[in-house]
Amino acid sequence: MMARLRLQPEAIGVGMTSQRVRDRLIDRLRDGAHPGGGISDERVLNAIRTVPRHLFVDEAFATRAYEDTALPIGHGQTISQPWVVARMTEALLMDGMPGKVLEIGTGSGYQATILAALGIEVHTVERIGELLRTARKRFRSLGLNVRSRHDDGRIGWPENGPFDGIIVTAAGPALVDALTEQLAVGGILVAPVGAQGAQQRLLVLRHEPDGRVVQQDIAAVSFVPLLSGYID
Repeated sequence: MMARLRLQPEAIGVGMTSQRVRDRLIDRLRDGAHPGGGISDERVLNAIRTVPRHLFVDEAFATRAYEDTALPIGHGQTISQPWVVARMTEALLMDGMPGKVLEIGTGSGYQATILAALGIEVHTVERIGELLRTARKRFRSLGLNVRSRHDDGRIGWPENGPFDGIIVTAAGPALVDALTEQLAVGGILVAPVGAQGAQQRLLVLRHEPDGRVVQQDIAAVSFVPLLSGYID
């Protein structure tokens, strides 16, 4: 069930941030024009239609918020393009709605908000303090209870695990063992893998109830690198 967002007047949007423009984005995500295919999960599309993406970018980029493209958010980071957010969320939901999800790389807070809007309990870790402080303000303004932590995302959040789903929003050369170990039996991990500047692939790891771990490659992507440590 969709969570009810507390939307202030500025969330409604006008002109290039209006609901009409958001609806056009949904049509583009659904129609399959992207090389990775269309988004078919209506729960995901409805969340993206509902969450005002222009609130998660600097005012200078607000008129581009509903283009299907990544945008800079400072500190060498980006807000992922809507198709990537939708595809990763759709993959996370392929076996049903997860109860508790760990996100690695809070960034602007947009991906965490999409998950929270779907009614998921979200735990998110960000290594850059300034980005996390801004994201927390956005969560509060939208009335969302997203659990967040300023730490090295590569270690996850083991004391709050295991998680029904894990979503990683930065690319490492391989899946991180510390994160896969926090995935519950029956859970799904979605993460980009590959070096920066080289081909990266979006992988889905499923921890089957019988103990097997099944990996699936679902798309070519481009993400910022998954770095260790954290900064204020």
